[in-house]
Amino acid sequence: MPMGYVVTTALLTWCTFFAVVAPRRPRPLATMSFWFGMVLNEVPFLGMFAVVASTALAAGQGDLESPASKVTAAVALATIPGLAVSAWRGLRTDQVVGRALEEGLGADWRDRVHVPLRRRPWARILLLSRLMRRRDVQRIPNISYGDAGRRNLLDIYRRRDTPQNGPVLIYFHGGHYTSGAKSREARPLLYRLADQGWVCISANYRLRPETDFPGHQIDAKKVIAWAREHASEYGADPSRLFVAGSSAGSNMAAHCALTPNDPVYQPGFESADTSVTAAICLYGYYGHFFGEEPDAAPSPNQPYAYLNSGAPPILIAHGTKDALATVEGTRYFVDRLRRVSDSTVVYAELPGGQHAFDLFHSARFEAVVDGVEAFAAWVLAAPQRTPDSAR
Repeated sequence: MPMGYVVTTALLTWCTFFAVVAPRRPRPLATMSFWFGMVLNEVPFLGMFAVVASTALAAGQGDLESPASKVTAAVALATIPGLAVSAWRGLRTDQVVGRALEEGLGADWRDRVHVPLRRRPWARILLLSRLMRRRDVQRIPNISYGDAGRRNLLDIYRRRDTPQNGPVLIYFHGGHYTSGAKSREARPLLYRLADQGWVCISANYRLRPETDFPGHQIDAKKVIAWAREHASEYGADPSRLFVAGSSAGSNMAAHCALTPNDPVYQPGFESADTSVTAAICLYGYYGHFFGEEPDAAPSPNQPYAYLNSGAPPILIAHGTKDALATVEGTRYFVDRLRRVSDSTVVYAELPGGQHAFDLFHSARFEAVVDGVEAFAAWVLAAPQRTPDSAR
């Protein structure tokens, strides 16, 4: 028996199951869905390459002669249709995001803004999905915005030729408020927008147990205040400021959008303008989880506790297979937000999308980045509200 081939096949089959089926209950299976299925869910082509390469190698070495080896080969090749399902779901994201934009912005949104059609970076998607950098984008690391050491550092992404009055995007990472760092998620988004003249900021913030709510949120507000004061030094126009985040960072971004200039979250810098132009929220938790009463009073760390008619435009993207932050909770938040907000709410529900879908240059996340680009262009083309009107 070619044990190396058997182990490889067993691992690929195991991960393919959690990528495609992705059970979300009970909690132990949901956690396994995330950890074992996340990679192949976003880059299933790599799984296909591994299946074909390992089978070809075993055949070339004459290791597929025994009945047991042939069964192993059959199991290995049977994973390819499952991986194809995962790939198909990712490719469908283009259509899903397009429909979400039409629903949120109007069927004529393309007539109001010009967003160029972009070719998919298939070489990266198929072979180099973790290659993020762009030659014409400069990353300026570890700029201090507070007094909490490395947890109050931020990175700036901008064009090397220095943009002129570019919009600002502030991004907050995920990690359940206990882990994570500013250089991990959403980098295809940061590099894409920076390449187009934006000034993108990715920030660390204090984590548990060093702090708890509202400490994380206070740090988020400090980043916005820092950008208002200093972003122009890096070629930005801080009057056009978007906030974004993934998972826990998405919760923070939504919270920032819904609590502009709230002194509760600005101790010692109450006079700073922390209003934002718009928010982009990726696979976040906003409150209302499995087992909670839908009409239960929200706690202060749940963004839907602050829903108001003056909320800025918000784009929300969430995967149907998310095992850590449920799509049902996001639907509930979107529904409540749309009932009260006077601004645009774009919601893209991504077929087969798992938590942390922004870790790779995948077909799914490239489509989401296209949607963010279109949404941002639409927001920037619309008349801007003053900070007072956003309160």
